[in-house]
Amino acid sequence: MTDARPASFPESYMSGFANEFATEALAGALPVGQNSPQRAPYGLYAEQISGTAFTAPRSHNRRSWLYRIRPAAVHKPFKQLPSQGLVSDFSSVPPTPPNQLRWDPLPMPDAATDFVEGWVTMAGNGAPDAGTGCAIHLYAANRDMDGRYFYNADGELLIVPQQGRLSLATEMGRIDVEPQEIVVIPRGVRFQASLPDGQARGYICENFGALFRLPDLGVIGSNGLANPRDFLTPSAWYEDKEGDFELLAKFGGRLWSAPIGHSPLDVVAWHGNFAPYKYDLRRFNTIGSISYDHPDPSIFLVLQSPSAVPGVDSIDFVIFPPRWLAAENTFRPPWFHRNVASEFMGLIHGEYDAKAEGFVPGGASLHNCMTGHGPDAGTFEKASRSDTSTPGKVGDTMAFMFETPVAIKPTQFALETSQLQSEYFQCWQNLKKHFSPTTK
Repeated sequence: MTDARPASFPESYMSGFANEFATEALAGALPVGQNSPQRAPYGLYAEQISGTAFTAPRSHNRRSWLYRIRPAAVHKPFKQLPSQGLVSDFSSVPPTPPNQLRWDPLPMPDAATDFVEGWVTMAGNGAPDAGTGCAIHLYAANRDMDGRYFYNADGELLIVPQQGRLSLATEMGRIDVEPQEIVVIPRGVRFQASLPDGQARGYICENFGALFRLPDLGVIGSNGLANPRDFLTPSAWYEDKEGDFELLAKFGGRLWSAPIGHSPLDVVAWHGNFAPYKYDLRRFNTIGSISYDHPDPSIFLVLQSPSAVPGVDSIDFVIFPPRWLAAENTFRPPWFHRNVASEFMGLIHGEYDAKAEGFVPGGASLHNCMTGHGPDAGTFEKASRSDTSTPGKVGDTMAFMFETPVAIKPTQFALETSQLQSEYFQCWQNLKKHFSPTTK
């Protein structure tokens, strides 16, 4: 089960050593006073997993000590598997059109397909070797990962379920996640995905750069947005079983497979600040305008992957949850805009307030650098005539956005799939000319 205690794990990304976690499935399994004693308790092996450079500042250093039945090195050699539609190097994708792009949801697979088999890459930028950028995948699955385990050496995984729950058994414990929750699996952490509802669909942001962290709040103050206490990390849990299993790895943009004679989820105890975590998006504390104007979407920032440029993130994860709109004499939906940033958007639940139709749960859209976009004609006409003297509620909805400072390049699959809405541009064609030089 997921550990139900309130946990401030992401706060340790900023506050360092004081916030590391310690958890054990057997009493006394954690050594006292040192990390690697000559003989660890219960005959376990001590192993460190590092998510940052050894010399990273303490406030940003991520590592955990694992006390496990066998070291992670115990498996047979890897062999490369077919790519199955995964892309990690975006220098070789087709030329990126500056068009507005939108897709219908992926259908559920007909053949038996597990969580890893169900990935397809839609877009991205950078590459794992460059240490920056991201790959954006969709997943659709209908079977458990029986006898198979997976880790990603290329980047951490931000998983956004849209339909169906995921039950993730990880090296550091079990995490159950449902639509309107997210889970982050750190780079290199091994896990297995099961589907309690029989099938599941959603989005994945594979982050090649600096690890996700909570943003600083600045003038907002000490409270607001995603609060650290709402992030949950798992308690220690382990499997001690032997058999003929498969260990899958994503490394260098490729999938690899190795035989392994035991479950790699054999960590009996661990301590540190490099671990999976989940967050319920419905707990987000939305900040907004109570006077005039629709604020920038940065006020909806949940997690950020910082870049080398201060104030500019490699990836922003932004959500658009239920909220009240109170700004008077204001066009309340998102205004028409062109950004230096590029936006890949998904809809988890309900309707998005800037689109009257066509953008449905499980679907996606991409508006790249300086590509004009905003509300469609129907939304514009409605919002231009609405009564702003009273607050209005954006109700039963949950949308999100992966935003990057460089172009997000769609893959060949994304540009050729039947899910691509070829007539998406039509939603702005009925925006009428209202200009009159004689009438203010």
